[in-house]
Amino acid sequence: MKEYKVIEAHSPKDAETMMNALAKEGWRVVATTMWQYWTTRFVVTLERETEQEYYK
Repeated sequence: MKEYKVIEAHSPKDAETMMNALAKEGWRVVATTMWQYWTTRFVVTLERETEQEYYK
């Protein structure tokens, strides 16, 4: 099973720092976008595999 996380950054450098930190925790980037509405935000969607026990 996969889990997802969405983060916002104020600059490309902030986004890079956050993505590198989360990559060390097993997250991988699946989508990015730049959002502008009063201010600029970089929105990054990440995913990783979860270890889930299946009950029978």
